[in-house]
Amino acid sequence: AKYVKCRAQRCTEGNRQYLFPGHVDTNSLVVQDEYVFTQVTKSGRASYFVSYMRESFRQMKLPKYCLPKDMHIISTDEKQVFAAVQEWNQNNTYSLYISDSPGVYFILSLENLRTSRGPAGNLLVDFYKVEGINGMYLANKIVDNHIKTFITYNKGQTWALLPAPTTNVAGNNLHCILPFCSLHLHLEMSENPYTSGPITSKKSVPGIIVATGNTGTELSSTNLGMFITSDAGNSWRQIFDEEYNIWFLDNGGALLAVLHATTPLRQLWISLDEGKKWDRHSFSLAPLYVDGVLMEPESDNHIITFFGHFSHRSEWQLIKIDYKGLFSRRCMDGDYQTWYLHNKGELCVMGEKQIYMKRRPGNRCMLAQDYSRIYSSEPCLCTAYDFECDYGWERQADGMCSPAFWFNPNSATKSCSFSQSFLNSTGYRKVLSNNCKERGRNAYSPKRVACHPKAPQGLHLSTSHGELSATIGSNVTFMIHLDNVSHNYT
Repeated sequence: AKYVKCRAQRCTEGNRQYLFPGHVDTNSLVVQDEYVFTQVTKSGRASYFVSYMRESFRQMKLPKYCLPKDMHIISTDEKQVFAAVQEWNQNNTYSLYISDSPGVYFILSLENLRTSRGPAGNLLVDFYKVEGINGMYLANKIVDNHIKTFITYNKGQTWALLPAPTTNVAGNNLHCILPFCSLHLHLEMSENPYTSGPITSKKSVPGIIVATGNTGTELSSTNLGMFITSDAGNSWRQIFDEEYNIWFLDNGGALLAVLHATTPLRQLWISLDEGKKWDRHSFSLAPLYVDGVLMEPESDNHIITFFGHFSHRSEWQLIKIDYKGLFSRRCMDGDYQTWYLHNKGELCVMGEKQIYMKRRPGNRCMLAQDYSRIYSSEPCLCTAYDFECDYGWERQADGMCSPAFWFNPNSATKSCSFSQSFLNSTGYRKVLSNNCKERGRNAYSPKRVACHPKAPQGLHLSTSHGELSATIGSNVTFMIHLDNVSHNYT
């Protein structure tokens, strides 16, 4: 296929623009938010192109050592591209690459992401964005043939294993110590839109994540339980020793749990204290095969609807539940408490100190739909880890960014002209949506440098007859030699 650009209703051959010299893989064409992506094959080699805000296409630049054979766009949130790239030496895994704002220059974030295929053959990547917390993601990575769950608080700059709970549901010590033992979570999306899926978070309840998983050396499909964090992944608790579907109620102030089972059910569980205590309620006189749950998000009507059937041959059943009776009143100022977002005790996350408001666990009051979750926010002074290494640069053991072996940091001057200037990278680029405040001198931001192009060196011109002049109309063979590259011309 050819990629053709033309005005609607005037797409004649003379008005058409063919943007690429090669053929376009039609299966690679992706339109997402303000981006258009496509793969172009020329002379048997595939290249990937991106167009942002309907501007001209630019080739996506991956590190020189990366030879991609497949690419999958994961996200284009906040004008930044997250891409899963299968490299030449990968068969069952992909690597996570993160772009700059236009989506052109990519850097490596995490290798060997676990992937699978959906029912329609589409690629599923074990990568999850945590709602409500800026820059926080979870990913499953294959390490020595073991699948392990990692977390980042700075948009893929650094990754760490998840700490396991100290005790199980029965209160027995787990003795699961990092890095030999950790918590692992299932991150795939649910195929049924009316169930919660294996992992749930919500923008209206920042810091709370509920997920299906297990503790040990790797992710397992057996001995699964339900785990919850109330402090954005710094600590976890086990709340059930079986799989449950869990939804947020009352604008995130309460949790609803229903057993994930193929048998009929008649009971549900509700918690008002972030999963520490669960109250059991019967929602049906006869056991119901639950196919899903409907609810209006961010609504004040406090109605949830179970749908299913009493037997495999019965008609559909709808059971509506009004859970407003769980609460005695509207929440007042004294019903809230503050919570500090942190990363293992470090209060500066994505360049700022943030304090959130949440209802005191156990208070039986209804949350106001429009109450503010963020109590205060204060920028921090920038450090090296508020910046990621720029394209062509790599993080060293001391935390600083140095040029990669394949990259020439002075290459920008080659296209520079006299009486011009350009932004010369210091090796760092600020993590997108990071709000840190730089000190007096910007140590990490690009520096504007005046152009001082150098004249070509090592240029030699010679002719076949040894002279630099020729008679008009005669044929002359001459050789140009520059930077160890020679060309013959006639």
